[in-house]
Amino acid sequence: MDISSFRPFLTVKDHSVSHEEFGLFHNVELDMLATFPQPKEDKLASYYESADYISHTDGKRSMFEKAYHFIKSFALKGKLKLINQQHIKKGALLDIGAGTGDFLKTANLDGWKTIGVEPSEKARVIAEAKGISFAPNTAQLPNASFDVITMWHVLEHVPDIEKQIAELKRLLKPDGTIFIAVPNFKSYDARHYGKYWAAYDVPRHLWHFSKTAVKILFEREKLQLKKVIPMPFDAFYVSLLSEKYKSGKMNYFNAINTGLRSNLYGRRKGEYSSHIYVLKADQT
Repeated sequence: MDISSFRPFLTVKDHSVSHEEFGLFHNVELDMLATFPQPKEDKLASYYESADYISHTDGKRSMFEKAYHFIKSFALKGKLKLINQQHIKKGALLDIGAGTGDFLKTANLDGWKTIGVEPSEKARVIAEAKGISFAPNTAQLPNASFDVITMWHVLEHVPDIEKQIAELKRLLKPDGTIFIAVPNFKSYDARHYGKYWAAYDVPRHLWHFSKTAVKILFEREKLQLKKVIPMPFDAFYVSLLSEKYKSGKMNYFNAINTGLRSNLYGRRKGEYSSHIYVLKADQT
């Protein structure tokens, strides 16, 4: 994607690993933000090297991590219910960015034939101990082989979005469905916390999406946006982490208050902290 079409928007700090500052740049046509400079791929992995990177660990060391995993258990059931509503007949499911494998384990136990892709060796080892199967990468998977493809808070990490979306189209069966979850920088909590908003998570999050951006980017590959579903729990999780970045403390009262305000704003404006996007191939 041509970064020259993006204009300065905000300067944000990497609060969790490097403490470096990065710029967020805005593309008006897409209503989308890009992190700049974007680390080169051979250096990008170093920004994930933290014991606090929660999606690569099953750690429950703190109250925050325990709360994360408690909420995660509800979220997994909700994701599976959503998928089963779209596909009554269970088939092949690919999860890209599978992390420690809990979603794939949940889907597999429900009767789905599952496989994952995960670049983090640390996360893969944990997932494989749970019986999760992995492919080395999507390039080795055959065309039109999946009924469902999921990316739960992963698309924002991908260096080449357009290439990734084209790859999703290649792998999807003609009647298959893609489920994409990403943070929403148009939400109340994003505006409230500004440069401290945890879901910017630079430079691990290379892109920051609006509903407009998702619709346009996928339409370019003839993938149609069918439904946008809110993720109300994310407002509380992100607000807790944002409070820590802002003040150095987990201000639970402030975070819960902001999470509630964000979800009320989402109900009125349709802009929640995170959304799940349901996409299908254009049959016309």
